[in-house]
Amino acid sequence: MPIRTDLWKIGSQPEQLVESILQAEQLLEDMIVAAPRMLSDEWMLIGRQEDTGFGGRIDLLAIAPDASLVLIELKRDRTPREVVAQALDYACWVEKLRTDEITAIYSRFAPGRNLADDFSQKFGQPLDEDDLNQGHQLIIVAASLDASTERIVAYLSAQGIPINVLCFQVFAAGDFQLLSRSWLLDPVNTQAAALTKPDTTNEAWNGEYYCSFGDGASRSWSDAVDLGFICGGGGAWYSRTLQLLNPGDRVWVKVPGQGFVGVGRVTGRSQPAATFKVTTPNDTVSILDAVKSGDYHRQFLDDETRCEYFVPVQWLQTVPLTQAVQEIGLFGNQNTICKPTTPKWRATVERLKQKFPSFDSDAASLSA
Repeated sequence: MPIRTDLWKIGSQPEQLVESILQAEQLLEDMIVAAPRMLSDEWMLIGRQEDTGFGGRIDLLAIAPDASLVLIELKRDRTPREVVAQALDYACWVEKLRTDEITAIYSRFAPGRNLADDFSQKFGQPLDEDDLNQGHQLIIVAASLDASTERIVAYLSAQGIPINVLCFQVFAAGDFQLLSRSWLLDPVNTQAAALTKPDTTNEAWNGEYYCSFGDGASRSWSDAVDLGFICGGGGAWYSRTLQLLNPGDRVWVKVPGQGFVGVGRVTGRSQPAATFKVTTPNDTVSILDAVKSGDYHRQFLDDETRCEYFVPVQWLQTVPLTQAVQEIGLFGNQNTICKPTTPKWRATVERLKQKFPSFDSDAASLSA
């Protein structure tokens, strides 16, 4: 059924807010440009109303922390089939954008600004041209959603197309209007699907997970080894892919800029810092009482979107950062967790098995 939200004004006699409409669909696009966090605080807008050369213009274009692109189309007054078909058509254009073309798009969107500099300032990491546009998402923004659009998008998503709908509903509150926001599908699945290009170079997933662990001010690899965990936080983009992991999964960990540092088996599901506990020689304590380095986004402890999330891991083999495995040709990605399907990942795992010979150690206690 179509996404619907009801809002109520709190009081001794709760009052349901009346659903309203925007004065103009254009207003929604203008508001998104003025406040991109309406869509996501993990994307940076880089383009607006760009000519695709296919007889149309995209509404908005954004970039994610892993340098993948996000195509954003507003439903406006188009039929469900029209807006979905147009998004897919525009995706053909997005997929083929080169680095120089993306840079030029940003120059038109933000004259006088530099894409690499602004990316680094936004995400706290350099923009690697090799990672730029290695995947993309299709996001349809609608002020209302009908059953037909929902069925079409859900079907495409189930086929591995990285498509989702962000539905905004408008409510009247006196002289003001309020917006509510709802995703049609879990964004973690769309983000994961964006990493897989539907081309002939991909192959069946080998069952091995990749983890990007950002050692630094926010978290510590030595803590992770000593206490048995991997983690991510500071925003949903960095933490939600941890939900892909289940007990028994094997995960290979890479510290960006250093190399691969360990392999382990997952022993539990993702948990926020507020509830995650670890066992020390003396007692079972909260993770934030046990770690020795890193802030683990303590300032966001009560913010379920930006707090740090942890997954317990039984390490099979680890090395210190000074012995990290870094070789030309090994796989890398900025997503905290991903399921790569490229030949490069298969070759990387085979090489890592040589470097970490205990990768298949017996782990009878994993289910404990």
